[in-house]
Amino acid sequence: MSTVLGLGVTAASAHVGISSADAAPGSFGEVTLRVPNESQTASTVLLRVQIPTETPLASVRTKPIPGWTATLTRSPIDPPVDVHGTEVGEAVTEIVWTAEPGAGIGPDQYQTFAINGGPFPDVDTITFPTLQTYDDGEESAWIEPTLDGQPEPENPAPVLTLVDSAADGDEADGAATEAAGGDSADESDGSGLTVTALVVGIAGLLAGSAALVMALSARRRHTMT
Repeated sequence: MSTVLGLGVTAASAHVGISSADAAPGSFGEVTLRVPNESQTASTVLLRVQIPTETPLASVRTKPIPGWTATLTRSPIDPPVDVHGTEVGEAVTEIVWTAEPGAGIGPDQYQTFAINGGPFPDVDTITFPTLQTYDDGEESAWIEPTLDGQPEPENPAPVLTLVDSAADGDEADGAATEAAGGDSADESDGSGLTVTALVVGIAGLLAGSAALVMALSARRRHTMT
């Protein structure tokens, strides 16, 4: 049975970080997640990242990582949303990276996970609730919303700050045209996800964690036989 460490990680713990040098509204860009291993006895073997439907990315590609397998889940967007003139009825809503035996993130190590996606919506920030699973069954749930004017929570969900696209308007327009196959995202008021939407997404993220851990345990038993 897994233990969700959603509220039990100390304030001194390193956070899952997220950043991008070129992810701007209306464009495509590379986003990097930095995942430190916080356990002194176990390795991180699974990372589950949710992309909220309020700020969808219709086009997502993962960068290969030796020893890891990435699985993308696409879900319908109902009702469809319009971004930069393109209607989005389906988008990638979750990415799961799973380590092969012996390829996890060990104690005192970290790993980066990169995706290329877009077009990014017209918002300032996008929140990516994340679950980090260890090979002893424990989990760190990076899912708490960061609220304006409030102290940072102990286990904040990674928040991506989009870059200013004013200087790259032509490039952004071209990137949006590239999404003609139905790739786009929801326009927002610039405040990112609402707390309510984030909580709903977190519920779905946690609901599937037990099944993933059971599958991982079954794979380890099969490997040992």
